[in-house]
Amino acid sequence: MKQIQINTLIIAVSFMFLVGIKNVTAQSVKLYDVEANPVEQLEKAKQEAKIGNKHVLIQIGGNWCKWCVKFHDFYTNDKELDSMMHTNYIIINVAYEQKMNQDFFASLGYPQRFGFPVFVVTDSDGNRLHIQNSWYLEDGVSSYDKEKLKAFINDWTVLAVNPKKEKE
Repeated sequence: MKQIQINTLIIAVSFMFLVGIKNVTAQSVKLYDVEANPVEQLEKAKQEAKIGNKHVLIQIGGNWCKWCVKFHDFYTNDKELDSMMHTNYIIINVAYEQKMNQDFFASLGYPQRFGFPVFVVTDSDGNRLHIQNSWYLEDGVSSYDKEKLKAFINDWTVLAVNPKKEKE
């Protein structure tokens, strides 16, 4: 009887250890490069957007932001959402650091005022079209809402903003 209790304890401790390792590994994923120059990131994205007839979606946040990671996981783990995002946008993640890149954020209309993550949609010339407070994309419980995200994606595509582009 005592051996069964010891084995059960060993299994339980092993399981908790593995779950802990998984959580540490998940938290070590770096979506935001704090060393990256956001102006250069946007310039590259604009070039790609022009080639692909897309808009640029800038996700601003930080590796310290659990909702930023949650958003990334939410859409990348859903094939439909991931496809919609990449079909319509060149996506860049720009790190928000309080004392860095303030001119860049000013040029976008201070999107950080909405918290994180915050999304900025620009055209392929870098003109800001929209700032999206991510709060409006949440499900009200602990994640994001698929239908709200689909609506956001569709509302800011090249064709939605300029229906004449389809005829060109």
